[in-house]
Amino acid sequence: MDPAVFLVAPITIVGTAAVTIVKVARLWTTRPESPSADVTARLEALERGVQGLQQEHAETQERLDFAERLLSKARDERRIGS
Repeated sequence: MDPAVFLVAPITIVGTAAVTIVKVARLWTTRPESPSADVTARLEALERGVQGLQQEHAETQERLDFAERLLSKARDERRIGS
């Protein structure tokens, strides 16, 4: 199995969990009662954290794609050279 899978899977799981948490938090904040300033600040911090995780995930995917292209190119060159 490709070792890169072991890097991408945890990031995907964390990202999915974080998105779910943000969605639930948004549902709570749309209730008629106003959230406290502390809750609002914590929610905003959580949203920034999720955005950071999504950015890291996208960058990791780009690196993985690049590595896969390099490995594929090297494999093809060896096959042609043989």
